Amino acid sequence: MAMLLAGAASASAAEKTTDNDQPANQRNMEQLSLTNEWDKVFPKSDKVDHRKVTFVNRYGITLAADMYVPRGFSGPLPAVAVCGPFGAVKEQASGLYAQTLAERGFLTIAFDPSFTGESGGQPRYVASPDINTEDFCAAVDFLVTHPLVDPERVGILGICGWGGLSINAAAIDTRVKATVSCTMYDMCRVTARGYFDSLDAEGRHNLRRTLNEQRTQDVRSGSYALAGGVVDPLPEDAPQFVKDYHAYYKTPRGYHKRSLNSNGGWNVTSSLSFLNMPILAYSDEIRSAVLVVHGEKAHSRYFSEDAFKRLKGDNKELLIVPGATHTDLYDNLEKIPFDRIEQFYRQYLK
Repeated sequence: MAMLLAGAASASAAEKTTDNDQPANQRNMEQLSLTNEWDKVFPKSDKVDHRKVTFVNRYGITLAADMYVPRGFSGPLPAVAVCGPFGAVKEQASGLYAQTLAERGFLTIAFDPSFTGESGGQPRYVASPDINTEDFCAAVDFLVTHPLVDPERVGILGICGWGGLSINAAAIDTRVKATVSCTMYDMCRVTARGYFDSLDAEGRHNLRRTLNEQRTQDVRSGSYALAGGVVDPLPEDAPQFVKDYHAYYKTPRGYHKRSLNSNGGWNVTSSLSFLNMPILAYSDEIRSAVLVVHGEKAHSRYFSEDAFKRLKGDNKELLIVPGATHTDLYDNLEKIPFDRIEQFYRQYLK
């Protein structure tokens, strides 16, 4: 890890870097409408420089990201691409993680997945295990070709559903040297099997029928029905984890106008692709380092514990955070183990 050095010259280098510094295949992208205001759900740090950047994935979809560069850096820098939670935008938890890691000496980007937030792609509000894994790889494309980044020191970090997708990306992208998965969901597993694997073959058949009937309705209407974001108002018998989601996405703590979970949710038919395309099939072949982080009291803890069982090698670690719930690892700075995450990246991005 390069030591951080005070100096206006190096800080100004970050400000002068433009998208034209990127390779030719990253230019001439879709023109996105990017806000210039600071509209994050967390305060802006005076320890980093921030700006919007764009890059294109292998399917030609232009992605929007916030880039955070530590002030007074001595480059080239180690870098981390951050995304998640599933149904969130970069102005929420992923941006907080990215800014915090930048304060600790990493160049970071927090990006919106395809079809969501400020990123491009039509139709809107679609999720895909393949395209969303590719989004991570495209973020790596951006970082390994950026003039401020050491291409041999690039990592990724996924939160919630993007925790599972980050491990999936690490299984395919050998440029990734270190992966952190925080409070992960395996979106294919939870879609196909339900929470705590409660959905059987008959239940999946009924789900397929419902989703395909919705496809027919969507074609007839010429639009895509939304599944709805986090339930609001809360029913009296809502499980605690649903209350926790509500407390984040539906209150000033985490609400954002572009967040699917804060508003209308994903397209109903997005679930179809997750039913038949399981991720993590080759996670046991990941040779790079992986840190799996989860909360002790999280309803979703079993996703991380089972995913970790598949990983091999002495560069894999499972960290259970005492007393933490699923959403504590979205924004609770007393619970998120940033010291350990930094230490992990310093160890393997060198």
